[in-house]
Amino acid sequence: MVFADPGEALARARALLDADPSPLDASVAHQVIGIWQRDFGDLRLALNHLRRARECAARADSADREADVLATLGVALVHAGRTREGLAAFERGVARGGGHTRARVLYRRAYVWWVLGHHREALEDVRRAIPVLRQAEDVIWTARALTLRATVHLALGAVERAEADFTAAEALWDTTGQEHDKADAVESRGLAAFRSGDVPAALRLLDEAEERYARLGTPTFMLNIRRCEVLMAAGLAPEALAEADAAIGKLDGIGGQSTRKAELLLAAARAARLAGDPHTAIARAALAVRLFAGQRRTWWETHARLVLIEARHAAGRGSGRLVADAASVAGKLAAFGAPAAPEASLLAGRIALGLGWTADAERHLAVAARSRRSGPPLARLTGWAAQALRARAAGSTRGVLEACRRGLDVLDDHRMTLGASELRARATEQGAELAALAGRASLVSGGPRRLLVWSERWRATVLSTPPTRPPDDPELLSGMTAFREIASRAEAARMEGRPVPALEREQRRLERQIRSRTLHMRGEVPGDGDRFDVGRLLERLGDEARLVELAVLDGRVQVLLCGQGRVRRFEAGLLADAEIEAEHVQAGLRRLAHPGAEARLAVVEAAGRRLEELLLGPAAAYLGGGPVVIVPPGRLHRVPWALLPSLRERVLSVSPSAGSWLRAGETAPPPHGRHVLVRGPGLATGGAEVPELAGRYACATVLEDDEARVPRVLQELDGAALAHIAAHGTFRADSPLFSSLRMADGPIVVHDFERLARSPYRIILSCCDTALLASVGADELLGLVTALLPLGTAGVVACSAPVNDAAVVPLMLALHKGLGAGLSLAEALRDARAALPGDALHQATGWAFSAFGAA
Repeated sequence: MVFADPGEALARARALLDADPSPLDASVAHQVIGIWQRDFGDLRLALNHLRRARECAARADSADREADVLATLGVALVHAGRTREGLAAFERGVARGGGHTRARVLYRRAYVWWVLGHHREALEDVRRAIPVLRQAEDVIWTARALTLRATVHLALGAVERAEADFTAAEALWDTTGQEHDKADAVESRGLAAFRSGDVPAALRLLDEAEERYARLGTPTFMLNIRRCEVLMAAGLAPEALAEADAAIGKLDGIGGQSTRKAELLLAAARAARLAGDPHTAIARAALAVRLFAGQRRTWWETHARLVLIEARHAAGRGSGRLVADAASVAGKLAAFGAPAAPEASLLAGRIALGLGWTADAERHLAVAARSRRSGPPLARLTGWAAQALRARAAGSTRGVLEACRRGLDVLDDHRMTLGASELRARATEQGAELAALAGRASLVSGGPRRLLVWSERWRATVLSTPPTRPPDDPELLSGMTAFREIASRAEAARMEGRPVPALEREQRRLERQIRSRTLHMRGEVPGDGDRFDVGRLLERLGDEARLVELAVLDGRVQVLLCGQGRVRRFEAGLLADAEIEAEHVQAGLRRLAHPGAEARLAVVEAAGRRLEELLLGPAAAYLGGGPVVIVPPGRLHRVPWALLPSLRERVLSVSPSAGSWLRAGETAPPPHGRHVLVRGPGLATGGAEVPELAGRYACATVLEDDEARVPRVLQELDGAALAHIAAHGTFRADSPLFSSLRMADGPIVVHDFERLARSPYRIILSCCDTALLASVGADELLGLVTALLPLGTAGVVACSAPVNDAAVVPLMLALHKGLGAGLSLAEALRDARAALPGDALHQATGWAFSAFGAA
């Protein structure tokens, strides 16, 4: 019962001990309490009860009872870090038990071998146990043994064998009432899904397992460890670090298993390294190494040493000693049959290359490169990274580019299995090294065209295909409705000066629930094979237009100027300097949004001139007189491009990639010309442009006051030719897909727009901060604008800074005047800026808005 209904089992065991039981029954009761405390509570209390259970079994003169208790005690001792004592208890248990009982003891020793990382010994014990358990028709213990064997197979990379055992175990669990074991089976299936490369299924199954454990009221730290692993693979390393650290705190608070603490520390170290915090990674990994060593867990200790070496290398500590350490770890992992062995060989080769030890590097990289041909996607990616580094060391540009191409193809295939745009974007981080290697190789030998092709190869790939539409999931829909209600109430409370902590906690809970369900979506759209074509781009641009793609290599901006049938390259400034200047510009625009800040205008204009030098360099003199399309890297998305002197009076548009600009230009408008005007609450001007625009567009649908509610707004936006939304915008850097526009019933968020069958062909967001985006992955952007582009929107006007509501009104009216005359969004925005009064307030407002896309 302790794994069917843990709380009830604990209560019955305590009641039995209060009733002066016989030694045999007392032994069972103490063992149950020991198991409960071992797995869900205080390990010291567990050991006390298990020793008393053994004493009672001895008094009852039952060899099988004593053997069973010794097995439970052995597990507890190993989890307490007292490995030698634990294994000795198993030796006595195996000797004391007979037949069926011995098989149960062998199963538990196999579990301990797995905990210790002795996988061959684990498989041997479970091989001996399963036939006896089956012969005794012991369904529960047979299912446990099959689950364990599957888990060991996964640790050794044998995914197909694991899945077969999990399937057999699950069929047995369905015939029992063992709810905790059933939850564990779901968790194990999640691990198997992850090992086979299905991240959405892994997240879904782990969330389901967590819900089952929560109903039983049992904490499970193994689930935390596994979810950390999946989150890291999904590019969510900061979240994995937070989860691991929280679990460690909880484990310490209850005096739980030191084995699990060591594993959680290892997960935290990996997450910290991936999150770009090598010093935290070093601290966590070093402590994990010490704990694993004290627990005699060599397999785990070796994995922790790998992370420690990776973190030290990331902190800039390259040395011959580090190469030797990485090579030693690689050899041990290979001897264990651990899937992480190629990663260690790649690390040894990478450090050796940094030291100029080409012969040593080649030896280690050749070993790592073997993994490129088979295995899960991220393992093959490791192999192709090693192959690219080998080619670079050998001076083969062709070899570098071929390895990078093959590796990024693997990543693309993996990325397309992910349904959520957030996961697709973050997954590209895995290919950042390959992208950088290809860029450097192109710069050295391929000329500007090749560099442009490779820049496009890894830039804004998420926008190349629409995200998977969220399913008609009742729980998701009800969660979105509840989220809007709570967010609306919280906003009202803030405006009235009332405290909102409880509402904010509930809002965060609902956000986690919504996000969790969207991350479960599996990709449905196959890769379309639409590779970027430089010739097609140059044909579209013709002789007048220019497209300026900014690539960043080794921290410096490379300007790729496309037009007049050719691609030219210019070198500009340092990206870090440009980012600092862009922040100064943003601060200046924020001040200019308020009357009385005219003195800041000259400062902002000077910053704009410096930005032009840093971002365009000598290319500014070759822009011609026609329209310009700017394709910035993700980290420069906040630049107000119209502020740059050479762009200020031009027809100017911005695009996340040249490929997405081409696709936007090929997007056909809907056959009917439906217009939608939306006015949200709380604007200083009340959205004053909307009534006047309603008079211009006689057949427009106008949604305001109580009609501007999210379900109605989404219904009208779907498939519209033009949408104008005047509303307060909020950008969420912490969770960009919850960036929002405020409607009458609460926020409309990016997740809502992703439910549209087709977003408006043109959309004008007369709102603050709507053009702000989060830079994630290799060079991806998440936010409102990038959510719209793959869904059928060909052009967006949005704002990258806070603006003055009153100054926005004349800009919007002038913009629509241009659209009515048949101009594109970029042309109309250029003319609208020119029509504004010349004061600082209106000029800053015009600069803050940008046209995105090609409509």
